[in-house]
Amino acid sequence: MSADPAYDQAVPPDPGTPPGPVLLLGATGTIGRAVLKTLLEAGLDVTCVLRRAPRAELGFDHPRLSLRIGDMASDAFWQEAVEGISHVVSCLASRSGAPEDAWAVDYGINSKVLGACKAQSVDHFVLLSAICVQRPKLAFQKAKLAFETELIASGLRYSIVRPTAFFKSLSGQLRRVQAGKKFLVFGDGSLTACKPISDTDLAQFILRCLAEPACRNRILPVGGPGPALTPLEQGTLLFEALGQEPKVRRVPVAVLSGVIGLLQAVGMFSQKARDKAELARIGHYYATESMLVWDDALGAYDASLTPEFGADTLAEHYRRLARGELEVDLGEHAVF
Repeated sequence: MSADPAYDQAVPPDPGTPPGPVLLLGATGTIGRAVLKTLLEAGLDVTCVLRRAPRAELGFDHPRLSLRIGDMASDAFWQEAVEGISHVVSCLASRSGAPEDAWAVDYGINSKVLGACKAQSVDHFVLLSAICVQRPKLAFQKAKLAFETELIASGLRYSIVRPTAFFKSLSGQLRRVQAGKKFLVFGDGSLTACKPISDTDLAQFILRCLAEPACRNRILPVGGPGPALTPLEQGTLLFEALGQEPKVRRVPVAVLSGVIGLLQAVGMFSQKARDKAELARIGHYYATESMLVWDDALGAYDASLTPEFGADTLAEHYRRLARGELEVDLGEHAVF
């Protein structure tokens, strides 16, 4: 696999011949909101599917936007939702990553939507997946990969987008560092690397998938502008943005392994412990696996094979956070 220069710049659709109506799933999530904004700015008609009425502050009010609210477990609901739709964009993702949640959302709901798309002859399905499915060890990765396989075999035109790390997921130690504490890295801080991509650039890439025939029937890994950054380099950028001298604490990966073992033992008697063990396994995965394209021939991750897209950099993201120009709702990403 090699980087594709065709995706160096975002090319929005010709406003004279825009893609047909788009059904957007996962519109209340961080990436979903960015995708919705980009689609509407491109002049597309968008229908968002939601479980419940959105909060007013989310701003779901636009002349080209319509909402469908209902039971996502209902086949009949999806048959109605995709009627008259040309493109489906799914930004769905389980919030917890726990096995039951992952299989219900990352696989289950997407599969129901795909079934409705086949029945209604929807033209194109764009799936926001994840680059980590290349080496699946966790429940949510296996669920995502199972749906990728089903989508490819469906006969529908598809674009499977596998992004690297998001800016939000690399901002979890902001408050910790602002409070004068050390930046935590596992091992020596160079065990892994990624090419972070911003919400805006990823949304532009998804728009490109709708407009560009060359993006169809392809699996598309994508990162932001390089170079690839290790956790230690990410920490250095954060300290520079805050005007602080770097202070780093190195945590042995074995600590995570010990936590997983303990939770698995307790999990024999407690579902709560089993769920926490899965979260610890997720943490261990990201502490030891790079978010880059995996080269089977080399048996290693390769930054040079990981396509770059967009212009937003993690360094500028950190500077905007430091200046108070940007706020990030860290939520589950505030793990430190």
